[in-house]
Amino acid sequence: MAENTLVDVKTLSFEHAIAELESIVKRLEDGKVPLEESVTIYERGEALKRRCEELLRQAEARVEKITTDASGQVSGTEPLDVQ
Repeated sequence: MAENTLVDVKTLSFEHAIAELESIVKRLEDGKVPLEESVTIYERGEALKRRCEELLRQAEARVEKITTDASGQVSGTEPLDVQ
C-alpha cells in the first residue's frame, strides 16, 4: 500500500479506491498499526471514501433508461427511476 499512498486520490478509479479502502479497513481492524500511522491511514481512508461516493454519484447521474419506439429504434432517454 505504500506505493498507493503516493497516488492522488482524485485520480483513482472506483475499483482502485475501494480496493485501497478495504485494505486500510483490514489493517485498522487488525489493530497492529502504530497510532500515528493509524491516524494517517484513517485520513487517507476518509479521502478514499469520499472519492468512491463521488464516483457513485456521477455514475448514478449517468444512468438512464433507454426507450425504444415500435420499430425497436432508440427514441430517447429518460432519467432512471430509482425508488
